[in-house]
Amino acid sequence: MGLLAYLKTQFVVHLLIGFVFVVSGLLLNALQLCSLLLWPLNKQLYRRVNCRLAYSLWSQLVMLLEWWSCTECTLFTDADTLRHLGKEHVVIILNHNFEIDFLCGWTMCERYGVLGSSKVLAKRELLCVPLIGWTWYFLEIVFCKRKWEEDRDTVIQGLRRLADYPEYMWFLLYCEGTRFTEKKHRVSMEVAAAKGLPPLKYHLLPRTKGFTTAVQCLRGTVSAVYDVTLNFRANKNPSLLGILYGKKYEADMCVRRFPLKEIPEDEKEAAQWLHKLYQEKDALQEMYNQRGTFPGEPFKPPRRPWTLLNFLFWATVLLSPLFSFVLGIFASGSPVLILAFLGFVGAASLGVRRLIGVTEIEKGSSYGDQELRKKE
Repeated sequence: MGLLAYLKTQFVVHLLIGFVFVVSGLLLNALQLCSLLLWPLNKQLYRRVNCRLAYSLWSQLVMLLEWWSCTECTLFTDADTLRHLGKEHVVIILNHNFEIDFLCGWTMCERYGVLGSSKVLAKRELLCVPLIGWTWYFLEIVFCKRKWEEDRDTVIQGLRRLADYPEYMWFLLYCEGTRFTEKKHRVSMEVAAAKGLPPLKYHLLPRTKGFTTAVQCLRGTVSAVYDVTLNFRANKNPSLLGILYGKKYEADMCVRRFPLKEIPEDEKEAAQWLHKLYQEKDALQEMYNQRGTFPGEPFKPPRRPWTLLNFLFWATVLLSPLFSFVLGIFASGSPVLILAFLGFVGAASLGVRRLIGVTEIEKGSSYGDQELRKKE
């Protein structure tokens, strides 16, 4: 095992990476808080500043995928779609089967220059998560409780605020509402049967309200909908912990572009369009399982150096004083200081582990289990 491969497995190295991410994130959140002063003076300048601050944080996670684990992401699409990538406002529909599906999406955002301005319809609980939710708040991310009667006005207002966003924006929708599990799939297909909808083998039944509302509110801003179907070669199920340990994965992403003018304006017809799309996504997954590839020409967007340079900048700024501080504590010989420091390290490692836990499937939300709970 080479030195770098060995270092990737060491807890101390993981802790240092987590330290850089957390401390830089807190500093960036503080800068975002100060940037609120710009909002009444120049809203668009505030947005551009926050895009760059958010990029400086999220690109550290992309760096782990691209440069630390060296995971490869291959696109399967057509030449016309490639010409549009990164040059228009779009709504992204992505299957929600993997712990790092969001990270693969962010990698594509980074390679096409829209990572800082990427958006998502997120569950409101994330607003309380340090770094993640706080950064999204300043980015005008649309949060929802996933109870449409309570969310409708909030979601519509949030989407309409984005109508004049100054930078190209990729707005991600997980139309399934929650990550795929066998239990949730069973319940979802019972609901599909009750509604007379065709069964899906690899997806949950899409929830149409968020999609139809996003399309209605962003008409005139968004040019197209990108349907993205993600899978990993060798039937692997990657995790963020695996990425942290330097495991390399190979992600394949089938990207199809649908101009917004092709999507019906009527809410009921748009919902039917979405159900048909998920039937097509299911067929794409079936094809991938049988052939090991998606249709279309494979294309690997090149890595850019900015994610690595950004992380090296923060590591240089933050680790030098940390090492000096730690040496000073142990040089002092004070048992109280040493025990306090070790306690802090333990608490920090727990905090980093909990942040990673946000992405884990087994710790995901129970959204989608309502019908099952009723039956039980």
